[in-house]
Amino acid sequence: MIPANKGRRELFSSLSSSLKDIVKETKTEEKELLIRPPYFGDENAFDIECQNCEGLCATSCQEQIIIIGEDKTPHLDFSKSGCTYCDECAIACEPNVLTLEHKAMIDIDVIISQKSCMSWQGVMCFSCKDPCLEDAIDFQGIFKPTINADKCTACGFCISRCPSFAIEIKESA
Repeated sequence: MIPANKGRRELFSSLSSSLKDIVKETKTEEKELLIRPPYFGDENAFDIECQNCEGLCATSCQEQIIIIGEDKTPHLDFSKSGCTYCDECAIACEPNVLTLEHKAMIDIDVIISQKSCMSWQGVMCFSCKDPCLEDAIDFQGIFKPTINADKCTACGFCISRCPSFAIEIKESA
């Protein structure tokens, strides 16, 4: 006889593994969205000014989510953490591509995929809700989470916490 806890763990692990495979297949087909730090005024300045920069914005990021790409420009990677809007990257930016005067919300839409989300499939999961500092994830009952766009700051903290990679980011509409 299998202990109840072991059976639940195996079921949860199986569901999570299946969903991850579906999401990986979908994500490899999609074009990668380049997400810029939230302190810029001119997108073209990245291509001009960042070419001779030492990437101080990335080294000053407390959450270590700023990545300097092959093109020598910064972008955000929410796979491990999210943005606290701490201002440190803008303060460190010597060429002034990132400045405090241009502070704004990250320009993306954050969406929960009903197809990939474990809660939408009937598995109790609050992994996305717990790290959301703005309380921007609403649940219909104990299942069916949705992101409240009026409260969401697009910080990305929920993205890395989702065990089934069901939280998607899209270009802002």
